Amino acid sequence: MSAIIRIEHLTRIFDVSKPWLNRLIERAPRALLTAVSDVSFEIEENSVYALVGESGSGKSTIGKIIVGLVPPSQGSVLIEGVDLATESDAAKIDAVRADIQMIFQDPYASLNPRWRVRDIIAEPVAARGGATTGLAEKLLEQVGLSAADAGKYPHEFSGGQRQRICIARALASGPKIIVCDEPTSALDVSVQSQVLNLMSDLREELGLTYLFISHDLTVVHHMADRIGVLYLGRLVEEAPRDTLFADPKHPYTQMLFDAAPRMDAFGREVDPPKGEIPDAINPPSGCAFHPRCPLAIDRCSRERPEMRRLGDTRVACHLAE
Repeated sequence: MSAIIRIEHLTRIFDVSKPWLNRLIERAPRALLTAVSDVSFEIEENSVYALVGESGSGKSTIGKIIVGLVPPSQGSVLIEGVDLATESDAAKIDAVRADIQMIFQDPYASLNPRWRVRDIIAEPVAARGGATTGLAEKLLEQVGLSAADAGKYPHEFSGGQRQRICIARALASGPKIIVCDEPTSALDVSVQSQVLNLMSDLREELGLTYLFISHDLTVVHHMADRIGVLYLGRLVEEAPRDTLFADPKHPYTQMLFDAAPRMDAFGREVDPPKGEIPDAINPPSGCAFHPRCPLAIDRCSRERPEMRRLGDTRVACHLAE
């Protein structure tokens, strides 16, 4: 399969400094937060690529860069061979943008409370001048709701139903790629499984490609074909799902898996994760994980490890063997 998304050396830096006058009075330097640091990976067509990591690891920032909500500071994001940040052909940009949609974490916050569901779902098509007659009703039935729901407002639905409406809106423009930013974290467990099964069925039916952003390893194991593990904006490990769960190479990935709750492990003794994720404004030198790593040596604090291949796994660790 060919790569539909190719991310190369992606970096995103946010200026979180105080206002200029405050910095002048306090003689304080500018504060730059590196949310994403030199990340490279590919997503194959009709696959599910999952990004996992702790809060603040840069997962959502990468998703927003891919859909064009945030521009990259360095590096490139090629979608179907087009770099939205540098492409000058408006027709190419418009065609690629029509192929990407996003499902957000909080379904209620991403739905306009003043609009009826019919208008919310049809908006991506109406914005491009397309025909919207009967579109919302058809999509609502496709995601397991009733066509009659098109005349209602978002507050009349439960959380799981609202997320189905968000999925229907994402499908309206006939996209090839959907970025899912923690789409089930705000839902009950029973509703989560319904939404995830719906997304799996739609992927098979419509040939969709998902970038799935999550911190829930159970959900990732259910959905993903390939997984990338982020730590402090850096990709530290990437592998096919079964390979990663069977044999994680990076100490951070091992820590994540050990800390995750498991149904078959009542009463197990597990050391809690050590330390807190460092400050992204002043990240550690060398390997960002070395202050928390049980295996760290002097080289880890001095030299940033490059991504290298071990079998089916790409890993950024000096001691991965």
